[in-house]
Amino acid sequence: HPHSRPRHPGARTMLPLLLLLLATAHGLDKFPALADLTLGGRTTASTFVLEQPRCVFTKLQGDAVIWLVVAVPEAVPNFNNSVRPGTPERQFQNFPGKALAYMTLNTTILNYPCPKNPGDITVLRVGSETSCAKDEKRPTCNGPLPGPGPYQVKFLALNNSEPVAETAWSDPITLRTAQPLSSIRVMGSGRSAGMIALTSILSILFAILLAGLVAMLVCGLDGSSGSSTFNKPEAVTVRRYNTHHVYDQPAARL
Repeated sequence: HPHSRPRHPGARTMLPLLLLLLATAHGLDKFPALADLTLGGRTTASTFVLEQPRCVFTKLQGDAVIWLVVAVPEAVPNFNNSVRPGTPERQFQNFPGKALAYMTLNTTILNYPCPKNPGDITVLRVGSETSCAKDEKRPTCNGPLPGPGPYQVKFLALNNSEPVAETAWSDPITLRTAQPLSSIRVMGSGRSAGMIALTSILSILFAILLAGLVAMLVCGLDGSSGSSTFNKPEAVTVRRYNTHHVYDQPAARL
């Protein structure tokens, strides 16, 4: 319309800023991170350890439920927060084939108090439940991860199944992979694990052979001593010699 007022030129530039401020208010400026390097078993072949989301959802209501979302990287760009936990698209037992993400470790903000007490270990181990891994009645199972990944995770808060807050996605997390036995080398010797195994077997066989020879030797000695008889010693004839006494002859008489 010719009489309509023109929009302010800075209106379009203000919209991204407002969205950024809104994201910050909902915790989007923070993202899940692996536990400290000093913690043992930070990543294994089927689990990894995250820091708890302390002091992240500071404005969240107490009845909201915080979920951990575990996804493969290809699910991240178009992830739908409105899909409810436990549905086939978010079921652990379908991950990562029919479900590119699953939701687990649900709890309330009361279990993530802020600030934490000094010295407390505030971590979450992802993939620690083995009993429900194949139990479809537990679709939100925190089961072992099916492979080395990589995986990306985020925390998502739901209020009556409606998303109300979330964190950013984590960096890709890759788990450890087991090395084949033939690739393991001993430091300083250059020998493979196969050579070490062969040497150990030969040493054991040599020890068994040596023990058998010693046993045969001992048995042979016992057998020879048991079969021998003690004969009565023969009588020894000792000739008796009479000593000839030599008397001094008296001096010849004159």
